Amino acid sequence: MAEVSTVRQAPAEFIEAAGKTYLSDLQSAVGGLKGLDVSQLYGPQFVAGPGALTTAAESLATGLGGYQPYLQGAAQAQQTAAGMVGPQAYQAYMSPYQQDVIDTTLREYDVQAQKGLPGLAAQAISAGAFGGGREGVQRAEYQSTSDRNRAGLQAQLLQQGYGQAQQAAAQAFQQQQQLAAGQMGLAAAVPQLLGQQIASYTTLGAQQQAQRQAELQAQQNLAYQQAYQPMQLAQQYGQGVMGLISGYPAQTTTQVTPSPSPLQSTLSAGATLAGIYKLLK
Repeated sequence: MAEVSTVRQAPAEFIEAAGKTYLSDLQSAVGGLKGLDVSQLYGPQFVAGPGALTTAAESLATGLGGYQPYLQGAAQAQQTAAGMVGPQAYQAYMSPYQQDVIDTTLREYDVQAQKGLPGLAAQAISAGAFGGGREGVQRAEYQSTSDRNRAGLQAQLLQQGYGQAQQAAAQAFQQQQQLAAGQMGLAAAVPQLLGQQIASYTTLGAQQQAQRQAELQAQQNLAYQQAYQPMQLAQQYGQGVMGLISGYPAQTTTQVTPSPSPLQSTLSAGATLAGIYKLLK
């Protein structure tokens, strides 16, 4: 009966040692990853939030409605200006002392007019017509002229007061219009200025947030590398070991030894007996 024997030729000892080390490192790395808290590598802590400038811009944005008081002021000024036009607008600007001025002026006029009567009497006496109809006609004509002049003076004073009141009303109207225009200018300037400030803050805030995001990204990359470095090193080491093993693979050789024939057994036994005999001789 044939005998079958198997001979295994293992790689060099240093290769087997390297393989065992690789397996140990790989098991250790895998064990470390099993207990890894992934939330330490990913999550909102690595997302940059808005900075102080962005928050300030958002706060300023709430003030864009600050133009409303100026619009209300402009509307009020326009409404006031509307009351300064029309036929009765001058009355609010009539001088409260105008009637006193007119009365005083007319009294002074009357005094001066009375001073002219003695002159008429003197003329009548010198003409020999004192107390006559001629003197009466002169007095009547003088009084009529004086009354007309008095009425003209009064009308002049009234017209002067009216003109001054009209001028004051027109001036006040213009002032109210200018005030309304100024309020409208402020209403337009408020959102414009705030918008420029908000835009500046937003731009700077975005730059700061981008810088912060880059820092957080670097921190996340570092944490990832620290967590996976043992596995990556084990894999790199394993690639080298596998390269060595593939260069020096283990070999298995199988040998088959056939059984001796009867003749061979007889000859072998004879040779053995002969040898014993020689030794005995």
